[in-house]
Amino acid sequence: MKITVIGAGNVGATTAQRLVDKQLANEIVLVDVIEGVPQGKGLDMYEATPVEKTDVRVVGTNGYDETANSDIVIITAGIARKPGMSRDDLMNTNSAIVKSCTEAAVAKSPRSIIIVVSNPLDVMTYVAWKVSGFEKQRVMGMAGVLDAARFRTFIAMELNVSVEDVNAFVLGGHGDSMVPLPRYSTVAGIPITELLSQATIDRLVKRTRDGGIEIVNYLKTGSAYYAPSASAVLMTEAIVRDKKRILPCAAYLQGEYGLKDTFVGVPVKLGKKGIEEIIQITLNADEQTALNKSADDVKQSIAKLKI
Repeated sequence: MKITVIGAGNVGATTAQRLVDKQLANEIVLVDVIEGVPQGKGLDMYEATPVEKTDVRVVGTNGYDETANSDIVIITAGIARKPGMSRDDLMNTNSAIVKSCTEAAVAKSPRSIIIVVSNPLDVMTYVAWKVSGFEKQRVMGMAGVLDAARFRTFIAMELNVSVEDVNAFVLGGHGDSMVPLPRYSTVAGIPITELLSQATIDRLVKRTRDGGIEIVNYLKTGSAYYAPSASAVLMTEAIVRDKKRILPCAAYLQGEYGLKDTFVGVPVKLGKKGIEEIIQITLNADEQTALNKSADDVKQSIAKLKI
């Protein structure tokens, strides 16, 4: 198993480190345009493997020759959000970066599965899919896992319970119109609608939607990377180990949930072939309306790129 991580910034480097720690590949390749950065970080990670007893080779590079025949390519490249910047502000700059990275990676690894982490997530996943020419099951975006993790964290904090007992679902685009689903969110199987007031749930839903910018505002000069990298690696592990996990991911829809020709977060089954099934759950009228709006926002952004 060989995995390439494109982008050696905070998200990419932390993703690579988590992949090494979990020994999800024999070789991890870290790519970045800044000379010396992937080489230095990659060597540092490799030098930690004897201590941690993780027999994984780590290679840092500025080119793509070393990425040849990768099984999975994780794209984290792009500029990060700054305070006052929306995900849409990133779109034009990051679309050019993701397009270039995808073209280079696919040329060397035509049989790979692509996981996109770059923002704005759903639009960048569409760019990678369109540029790669891959089947839809081999291109996906990391968003729902992260958004659900944030929702789970806030629920656990509110109720003072273990995060292990909290499950949550968040659908839709990775942005202000994402759709957390309280009806499908539980604590030890108990719906949170029986444990929290509607006002509290609404507050937690809003905090989940604002989860990324909350961290950006704290950091001032960067954005989240611990939770995003953990989420991307969870998806990677499901594919590498053919675990058939049901996880919310940005997937290309062709009629599911009444939506077509767009990437949006929905529950999917992840296995060795990538997205092996899109799981359709029953939504009430309000939830479907919210999902439609979220998908429309993504489609409008995609249209602006004229790809």
